[in-house]
Amino acid sequence: MSDETRKKIAESRWLNWLDKRFRLKDYIVESMEHPVKPWMRKWYYCLGGLTLTMFILLVITGIILLQHYEPTTAGAAESLAFIMGDVWMGWLIRGIHHWAANLMMFLVVAHMVRVFITGAYKNPRELNWITGVFLLLTTAGFYLTGYILPWDQRGFELAQRTLELVRKVPLVGNPLAYLVTSEKIAGDEALHFFYMSHVIILPLVLFILLLFHFVMIRRQGIADPL
Repeated sequence: MSDETRKKIAESRWLNWLDKRFRLKDYIVESMEHPVKPWMRKWYYCLGGLTLTMFILLVITGIILLQHYEPTTAGAAESLAFIMGDVWMGWLIRGIHHWAANLMMFLVVAHMVRVFITGAYKNPRELNWITGVFLLLTTAGFYLTGYILPWDQRGFELAQRTLELVRKVPLVGNPLAYLVTSEKIAGDEALHFFYMSHVIILPLVLFILLLFHFVMIRRQGIADPL
């Protein structure tokens, strides 16, 4: 970091205000001085950051969509039609949400492949690899529940097939399915469960996993390529 940059940080009023309350200045200076090795500039080392960017975009657009969505079998499709046709820029917001979800699913898989190929899952980073696997599964859960929420023909069939697969799990299948719905055919109970999973349970799980993931990366650094 140049002396001029250090001077700007020292003279920054808002940073000094925050530093008095949260003591962030040393952390920010340390982050800015963190060395970036030449191989880190390759595009495939940006897949994790791009995945996080897609998640942030999904949170923003999801909050907007949440204001108009009705999680009932009778109102889900109508509320989406309202978003697409009557909400200002609603079609664009839903489109961004849709494509960001597809990109996030692709990027998290690509990121896992990159980590595997470069050997970044090995000792002492095996816990971070396990966390990444759970992040992949959580992202897949977002993907599944997101396709169910419109409650069109595809959403209904996907919910029904998901429940059927859960019921086939030995010993615990029926109790798990009963947690989702007491009905044989997916209806309001099932849709409400998938909705709550999409907007509350999965985001909370993902936040905890991401926090652990980033702390581990910060402690251990980026693994050198093989």
